[in-house]
Amino acid sequence: MKNFTQKSSFTDSPLLIKKLLAALFFFTAAHASAADLITEEYQLSDKEVRVGEAYYRADMQWMAYQAEVSDENPFYQIYLKNLVSGKVQQVSPGTGKTTCSWVHPSQEKVLFSSTHEDPDAKTKMTAEIKRRKSGERQSYAWDYDEFYDIYETDFEGGKIRNLTNTLGYDAEASWSPDGKLIAFASNRRAYTEQLSEEETALFKKDPSSLIDIYIMNADGSTVKRLTHTQSYDGGPFFSPDGKKIVWRRFSANGREAEIFTMNIDGSDQKQITHLKMMSWAPFYHPSGKYIIFSTNVHGHRNFELYIVDAEGNKEPVRVTDKEGFDGLPVFTPDGKYLTWTSDRTPEKKGHLFHAKWNHEKALESLSLQ
Repeated sequence: MKNFTQKSSFTDSPLLIKKLLAALFFFTAAHASAADLITEEYQLSDKEVRVGEAYYRADMQWMAYQAEVSDENPFYQIYLKNLVSGKVQQVSPGTGKTTCSWVHPSQEKVLFSSTHEDPDAKTKMTAEIKRRKSGERQSYAWDYDEFYDIYETDFEGGKIRNLTNTLGYDAEASWSPDGKLIAFASNRRAYTEQLSEEETALFKKDPSSLIDIYIMNADGSTVKRLTHTQSYDGGPFFSPDGKKIVWRRFSANGREAEIFTMNIDGSDQKQITHLKMMSWAPFYHPSGKYIIFSTNVHGHRNFELYIVDAEGNKEPVRVTDKEGFDGLPVFTPDGKYLTWTSDRTPEKKGHLFHAKWNHEKALESLSLQ
């Protein structure tokens, strides 16, 4: 999991309380209309230390995800699961950190981000193991490691190819539905371009501030920057027809985030949510009619799933109702099920949850029928 407490931890304030009270009636009504959007819910993972970010191949035969499993590496590694046989195999190298996996829509390839080529990768692993054994507690914060690069590999993890090979945080990548393009997030310009004094100071204070959305060919060529802000643009996913990208944009102070969409050439950038809270991890339903995302409008530590129509014209509708973290939602390619990451476990560790999705009810709740 990443980015839901980006930049700083939140504390209750009169302003936050005012926002919550102002939205109370609206969100209570929205929740009431969303009953039974998910049913037959169950925990999908349990043997790993923590698990997150599961994504399906188009034929629903394979699922890629990240998990902490090995005592030798305290960081996430990437795993591929055959949904027919149940067989699970690790496809990342096993050294360093990994995140943001994706399965090619038609070929036997997995996309992910990794720091295994960092000369100090093993040293950082050892340091993290010692820190955890010491009992030191640390607030969750995502690591924008400049050694993150985007890789593709085969289903056995034996043919790993670096697609970015550029200093800077390159991650949060996904293939387009036809497998020809990759959208990703990067702060590479902080390492490759001449920054202004303002940008230099901003990046020194917060390396996520210069992260933008990029797009490139599937072989790593023809890289194009799509967003141009001094705040964190990240988490891009393609629309089902491959014509648009949905992502989330943080405010300059990092305390708010909203959902945006744009064409794949960067044009027609449009704000979809206006909740003035932390809304992130958006993902299109295969119908293309609405987007699911996570938001903390009910409390800065209580993230819940919501849906909103793809044009942002309707009021968002609540999907989950559990204390804690519910985020990183993804629909199965047939649109009939929902998989997401939640810490609603006794250990309060992130795991995958799965439920049946009511598409017709979703359309009705958003007044799209």
